[in-house]
Amino acid sequence: MDILGISCFYHDAAAALIRDGMLIAAAEEERFSRKKHDSGFPAQAIDFCLKRGKINGGDLDYAIFYEKPLVKFERILMTSLGAYPKTWRVFRESMIAWFNQKLWIRGQIVRHLGIPQNCVLFAEHHTAHAASALFCSPFEEAALLTVDGVGEWTTATIGRGRADWTGGKDSDINVAGEIRFPHSLGLLYSAFTAFLGFEVNEGEYKVMGMAPYGEPRYLDQVYKLVQVNDDGSFRLDMSYFSFYYSTEHTYNQKFADLFGKPRIPESDFYTFRTHPQQDHPHWDSHVAEQNQKYADIAASIQRVTEEILLRMVDHAHKITGLKKLCLAGGVALNSVANGRILRETPFEDVFIQPAAGDSGGALGAALYAYHVLLKKPRRFVLENCYWGEEYSENEVADSLKEEGLSFEEFNDDEPLLDRVVEGLVQGKVVGWFQGRFEWGPRALGNRSILADPRRADMKTIVNAKIKFREPFRPFAPVILEEQTAQYFDLPQPERHYPARFMLLVVPIYPDKQALIPAVNHWGTGRLQTIKREINPRYYRVIEKFGQATGVPVLMNTSYNLRGEPIVGSPANALLTFHNSGLDMLAIENFLVTKKK
Repeated sequence: MDILGISCFYHDAAAALIRDGMLIAAAEEERFSRKKHDSGFPAQAIDFCLKRGKINGGDLDYAIFYEKPLVKFERILMTSLGAYPKTWRVFRESMIAWFNQKLWIRGQIVRHLGIPQNCVLFAEHHTAHAASALFCSPFEEAALLTVDGVGEWTTATIGRGRADWTGGKDSDINVAGEIRFPHSLGLLYSAFTAFLGFEVNEGEYKVMGMAPYGEPRYLDQVYKLVQVNDDGSFRLDMSYFSFYYSTEHTYNQKFADLFGKPRIPESDFYTFRTHPQQDHPHWDSHVAEQNQKYADIAASIQRVTEEILLRMVDHAHKITGLKKLCLAGGVALNSVANGRILRETPFEDVFIQPAAGDSGGALGAALYAYHVLLKKPRRFVLENCYWGEEYSENEVADSLKEEGLSFEEFNDDEPLLDRVVEGLVQGKVVGWFQGRFEWGPRALGNRSILADPRRADMKTIVNAKIKFREPFRPFAPVILEEQTAQYFDLPQPERHYPARFMLLVVPIYPDKQALIPAVNHWGTGRLQTIKREINPRYYRVIEKFGQATGVPVLMNTSYNLRGEPIVGSPANALLTFHNSGLDMLAIENFLVTKKK
């Protein structure tokens, strides 16, 4: 039985194909369209999934959309009418978008796939989120927590789920409580994202990266915006926000009066913490002090977000009595909060699906249809994130020749990896391209940029000359799973799936911090652990680097330039190689080196 899941029309459109409960392919549309966070109908992602499954659209048993458009339309209509005339712009633009496109999603799916209308199903947004975690996890039963901006009406749910491995009849998702729009933890965080000069639905992780440079001095002010109960439920004071009536602004003047002048987008960020020697080329003490305030505000909203999530998680444990937790929704990508959940709550195991945001809803919807609607038994655990498109050696060679590049071809991995490690030890930055591209927002060893974590200057080099991004942004360490506990405060790393997917920030042991300064972000790292059987070539290059240096860790960041999606094809990889300061590119069995 083939089921295609689809998500689109908000951000991060995607498609996922399952066959008899097993994942065949999954990809975000942005990897093909090259439009970051592409929200449009994911025609290319769908076509890729069908091609990978060797079927036509008409061969599908079902296609399922990740939310219920009519219910979402009801929320937008009711909200707009309830706050009229403030909402007249939102109402006008929403009606145009919905009547032109979003209300007719069933017809678009039918036309693109060529399947009967009765084969198109719909899941609730947060149900799809919950299913994406539960039915990808190794758990048979787990507490469920979904938190994001907003789905139809819901912004967070709490409950429990059962994933039946035998007959399938007991698989279910039971919601015990929910929070509804406009009260939203995701939208609260996004308001601060905009205030701090970053793009909403894109820059939230930049706020998380800025937070360690500050102190949470503005907790009292943040708590003026949100009233939180002991069980983690909350209400926003809507007098500070404009996201429910504005298409352009998430916060209003009252918000700005409370926190001060908003940060100018793209402005230099430096403080006495980032540049203790005051050696920034445009150093101005007044600007540094203002930036420190922004960092303190970032630290404050990050802390409040963590505290609310911890209360939610504690309540989930209280009402379920379970020791396993599945997290989903865009807020589940907050890896700092995830680390605290694992360390500070009664749950012993936490699972987060790598595409925890809207794109993952495509996979969740397909799994929900198979296991809950059709009552089919479990067969699948998401052990890795490599579900995108791959390219043959001939395709790679053709791309290299088209670019007129000189390259070396290797028939054996070992000499190729030796050359890569030699370059890394010499301080070179390496593009790393192999196999199927990753599912979700993290590059986990198939579309990565690798560098030596022992060199403190690598943070500046890669930010400034390779990624062209903000200098405060941290880099992730990737480490061999069996050596994780030597460097990071993460006991039994083999049991923690979020660490596999770079969804967990954990402390670096004090005696190891100076060994890996390029991936040390104020004593912590958003690590990725790697097992040999999951990605043997990636594992082997880290292993070889460890043998050469005594440090089994590499700096890993996504293979893309600022503002672009992670590369998907060889052509994307070569364009990024040309347009950045990358020194080497290991692409399948080929090695390209820039001439100095």
